[in-house]
Amino acid sequence: MDPVIIVGAGPVGLALALALARQEVPTVVLDEGPGKDEPRPARTVVLREDTAALLERLTGVALGEHGVRWAGWRSLRRKQVMNEVAFEEAGPGAPLHLAQHVLTNALRAAVTDEPLVKVAVDSRLDSIEQERSGVTAHTRGPSATWWRGSYLVGCDGPRSTVRKLQDIRFPGRTAVERHAIAALRAELPWEGQALLHRMPPWRQSGPSAGEVTARPLPDGVWRLDWLLPPGKDLVTPEILVARIRETLAAWTDSSTPVYELLDTGVHTVHHRLARRWRAGRIFLAGDAAHLLGALGTQGLDEGLRDADNLAWKLAVSWHRGPHETLLDSYQAERRGVVAARLRAADQALPLLRGGGGLRQIVPGAARGHDALLTDGHLGHGPLGAPGAYADSPLAAQRLEGEIPVGTQPGSLITDVRVTAEDGSFVQLRDRLGRGALLVVLIAPGTGVWDRKHWVSAGVMPRLAAAVTALPHPAELLVAESYPGAPAHSVLLVRPDGHLVTALSGVRPADLYSAAEAAVGGPVQEEAKAGSGAR
Repeated sequence: MDPVIIVGAGPVGLALALALARQEVPTVVLDEGPGKDEPRPARTVVLREDTAALLERLTGVALGEHGVRWAGWRSLRRKQVMNEVAFEEAGPGAPLHLAQHVLTNALRAAVTDEPLVKVAVDSRLDSIEQERSGVTAHTRGPSATWWRGSYLVGCDGPRSTVRKLQDIRFPGRTAVERHAIAALRAELPWEGQALLHRMPPWRQSGPSAGEVTARPLPDGVWRLDWLLPPGKDLVTPEILVARIRETLAAWTDSSTPVYELLDTGVHTVHHRLARRWRAGRIFLAGDAAHLLGALGTQGLDEGLRDADNLAWKLAVSWHRGPHETLLDSYQAERRGVVAARLRAADQALPLLRGGGGLRQIVPGAARGHDALLTDGHLGHGPLGAPGAYADSPLAAQRLEGEIPVGTQPGSLITDVRVTAEDGSFVQLRDRLGRGALLVVLIAPGTGVWDRKHWVSAGVMPRLAAAVTALPHPAELLVAESYPGAPAHSVLLVRPDGHLVTALSGVRPADLYSAAEAAVGGPVQEEAKAGSGAR
């Protein structure tokens, strides 16, 4: 079986290659560059809890040691504190902020140690051919050649060559927001906390800015973003330096603030969504499929979720034969979630960025607007929360034994401690991304007893037999508790961490039906018909 070809060696492409390798699928990554990233302190990424955990699983690196998990979040409007959020010891739930080149280097190092991943540097894609049995890609450069693959995934950014070669439209909005950016070393009053300051009371140099964001990085470094007004007003170095000085002076009550300027730039946010994310054996992911980023939303987060969603589905098809329902579900699930995120941002933008209007006369409007922005920055609500796949084509039909728990079907699971099959205690999230379904029995009291005392007692033998009989490999785990789940309930979880269903007790028939639905139905029947290119 030919490897999967991944076009693009950014964070999404490298994460996808590592995710496939964990499921024993070989890949070839076509990197049009030299294989290294130049450090840019002002180019940073904010990772939510689930995407940070995904990257730590893939790289084996504690990324928190290379970035800053926010200790808190504070938003101000003029001089008034509108909202404060504290994260307990910057632990779970705290966004992680780090330089993008640090993240990419960690991914590259992990790829170098992975024998199932081959990276071809200085390889620029210029043509693709696909047929029923596979895909052929041609690259130009010092080592121009043809590459043969089973599938091809375009992770090649906003100007995606893969998308253009497949003639896939990429409609949307240009320059939704613009920000002037500076990375600098300075002492600010909010150590370890991120800050959003709306309508700051001091005079602004150059084009007026109604919003300033400060986000901490290691070693006393901060990234500052000033929202720029619509248009193409030039932000000169002189204007940016003046803006830095007056912002720092106001925040530190110092007329001559001390700082070290490390890097600057202007970041323009576009909102676009590819019409199709699949064309036969060719897929799009990350910025090749979507662009977003207004109001604090994070495009890289969504790109990493694309990779996590697609990896296990490609792995099933690579190992067991083409499975069209499963592969089609990638577009249905991921495009639906990103489209909803873009709609939410488009609906909120006129309220948050428009001048005058209702927000000047409606009591509490300013606080409601601040809550919307906080959602985007912290990963909550329609602007920021991880998407759910409630309407997925892989959703199980109504089951007789299905019960409600604290997680809705299609949503990401809550991370809890579980006992693995070898008797060790691990986090549930650590068992994700291996290609297997997870079956979790909720059994209070098991945590205080050695596994050998209960593995052959009660419902365990019957449940173990039901798990063995499932139509897809599955791992049986036991948890002391799970939010909203009664004792002896059974959860079925997809390889990417989304809940399939929760059942009241051991119900082999229901469990089988849900597992079969989660992998798109019987593989064998569809494998015979495999559509290939279409």
